[in-house]
Amino acid sequence: MSDLFAQDKPQRPEKGRPLADRLRPKNLAEVVGQEHLTGPDGALTRMIRSGSLGSMIFWGPPGTGKTTVARLLAGETNLAFEQISAIFSGVADLKKVFETARLRRTNGRQTLLFVDEIHRFNRAQQDSFLPVMEDGTVILVGATTENPSFELNAALLSRARVLVFHTLDEGSIELLLKRAEETEGKKLPLDEEARAVLLRMADGDGRAALTLAEEVWRAAHSGEVFDAEGIQRVVQRRAPVYDKGQDGHYNLISALHKSVRGSDPDAALYYLARMFDAGEDPLYLGRRLVRMAVEDIGMADPQALVIANAAKDAYDYLGSPEGELAFAQAAIYMATAPKSNATYTAFKAATRAAKEYGSLLPPKHILNAPTKLMKDESYGSGYRYDHDEPDAFSGQDYFPEKMGRQQYYDPPDRGFEREIRKRLDYWAKLRAERAGEGE
Repeated sequence: MSDLFAQDKPQRPEKGRPLADRLRPKNLAEVVGQEHLTGPDGALTRMIRSGSLGSMIFWGPPGTGKTTVARLLAGETNLAFEQISAIFSGVADLKKVFETARLRRTNGRQTLLFVDEIHRFNRAQQDSFLPVMEDGTVILVGATTENPSFELNAALLSRARVLVFHTLDEGSIELLLKRAEETEGKKLPLDEEARAVLLRMADGDGRAALTLAEEVWRAAHSGEVFDAEGIQRVVQRRAPVYDKGQDGHYNLISALHKSVRGSDPDAALYYLARMFDAGEDPLYLGRRLVRMAVEDIGMADPQALVIANAAKDAYDYLGSPEGELAFAQAAIYMATAPKSNATYTAFKAATRAAKEYGSLLPPKHILNAPTKLMKDESYGSGYRYDHDEPDAFSGQDYFPEKMGRQQYYDPPDRGFEREIRKRLDYWAKLRAERAGEGE
């Protein structure tokens, strides 16, 4: 496997240029970690071979080669390369780029327009690409770290193919470090364990790996070799790739929720720790724990909701880091609790029925009659007070007459709901008996 930033021959460092910039690949075949796109049978390789290139959206984490691949793609297809960033560009900048591309096209050459962080353009700005994409003025290649389905207009997505860039694995990062050592003409001053730590710190980001390597070389004295503790002290620690408002946030909370639902306390603790480590808002985590308690455990263990709320209160009382243990305890409790979504599904069914049947009047026998007119209209007539009935159960109907009796809640034979099931079955038997007596 070739390297993301490989070159045909190692070169001596060029003063002032970052290592990642100096080690950019010269062609698509040298890109590492994206063989599904740039390998012999990759999607981009096939496009180039066919001689037909369409607009694309490159979706993937930072440091996976999106910008580099776009530039190389233009070079291998003889397209003019234009690059803008949605962070620093506005409508006026787009107009200039489009005019230049139109002029270039009259001279027989198309433009590959690379737009970094394309998701940061608003809807109107995204729509401005549509005409120049349709008439062939530009071949758009947009890069985004965010899910295009949520961040890009449907009209834009319908005219572009989404290509996914993968996070680099540790083998690919190791290849980058070896190429860096060849280029620098020296080994990284790290023992085996420290090198493994650096690979993990890179977090799948090739550019970050090379930046970390530069930091290590700058910090090391002559003959010094860092161990695992030493490298963490020297480079501190690269913050986890996690944006509390974007995909990383939702991916981890989804993983936490599903680990609890799947009764895996160890996985739940791992994702909880990752979110705390990334600086997640404890109140948000507390709310999500409460949701797990009511959505996935419910009446199978009603105590789960109490524990979830208590964890939030304990964190408010203790603060960090001691309060984090309360969340950990709640996550373990809920992951090991019996599971039931019967409350969740019952309420959804009841909500559908409420919308379907509209504003039906409840049966008059369960309505209060505070006025003479209401009494004359039979409000409250025939109501049987359950506490005065045998078994404290009257068996009366409480649904609107036009609906008839409904059943939404169907508890499974698990946890505390096993006892609830017995009660419901007993009341159903009594209801049938009372109905038979009335015939």
